[in-house]
Amino acid sequence: MKREDFKKAATMCLAAVMILPTAGCSSSSSVQASTTQDFNSMTLDEITAQAKTEGEVDSVGMPDTWANWVGTWTDITNNYGIMHTDLDMSSSEEITMFKEEGTNGTKDIGDVGQQWGPVAESQGVTLKYKTSYWDEIPSWAKDDDGDWIVCYYGTMSIITNNNLVSNAPTSFQDILEGDYKVTIGDVTTASQAQHAILATAYAMGGDINNLQPAYDFWETLAKQGRLDIGETSVARIESGEISVALLWDYNSLNYRDNAVNNNPDASFTVCIPSDGSVQSGYASIINSNAPHPAAAALSREYILSDEGQINLARGYATPIRDVTLPDDVKAKRIDSSQYGDNVHTIDYDVWTSVCQDMITYWSENIIPLIK
Repeated sequence: MKREDFKKAATMCLAAVMILPTAGCSSSSSVQASTTQDFNSMTLDEITAQAKTEGEVDSVGMPDTWANWVGTWTDITNNYGIMHTDLDMSSSEEITMFKEEGTNGTKDIGDVGQQWGPVAESQGVTLKYKTSYWDEIPSWAKDDDGDWIVCYYGTMSIITNNNLVSNAPTSFQDILEGDYKVTIGDVTTASQAQHAILATAYAMGGDINNLQPAYDFWETLAKQGRLDIGETSVARIESGEISVALLWDYNSLNYRDNAVNNNPDASFTVCIPSDGSVQSGYASIINSNAPHPAAAALSREYILSDEGQINLARGYATPIRDVTLPDDVKAKRIDSSQYGDNVHTIDYDVWTSVCQDMITYWSENIIPLIK
């Protein structure tokens, strides 16, 4: 299970982020190789040879159980003899570690929420590496020269317990017309819940600059006693506490399969709301003071390869590249036809202030209505 990006340890609004070096940071003149090497000018063979010599890659926020990272780390070890360790932490914690350790960096590569990529770059903690797949990465999913690259993303979805709800909703309008409780999580702290509000706005005729239609929607549910702001955990889903919930598709699919594996009588429907949704990704950042910079660059290369992208898809994430998925992987996923024009990307320059205003509105106007 992965950090606050998965649940709710901290809001993803960025305005309050202050990433400062500690007084105890070393001023050692022993600068890691990553501060002087230009991996964009090296061939893949040269990077691979150096990575094998380094023999190790240490990641942060990339645990085995999240998005099937275990498949990629196993492949990298088997293919290149490079050993791997991970320290799970939040996006902000990853960037803070890179900044505070300075030239005495102990970690090589991290995985941060899309909105944190530019933050890491602005803090000067990123190593540039585009990979050989650069031209296949959408412009919204990368910076100009490889300081950060989105490797996979999720789309806001609806998960329904079919044993509790006879007609699974396929849109926000269906939810509005239903009579069951809807779980969104804690909008004041959880990134997933905050993005669900934005998806609601698009579905109800608003957008990132106009969340009022979403507020009206959730106020209606709150007044009807149908709003659940409890944790959207797999334990609550498996226990039957949750009838309908808004989750990233990779979480919905993962929860569904876990629940069914533990209880053959369980039945869930997962879909992308037809009237509007949003998508958001996770970005790879390489520490500018990585102790194993070539191994980190090679890891990013592999993550964006066909094999690496398929590994992420096995973990229910959507690959950033358009790769052909094996039939067994496709069978577990939502049909691609549901990801249409009503799925919106997010302007994170705007999102920062919007998210702050959302938290204030939710706290002052909607939480008091919950029965």
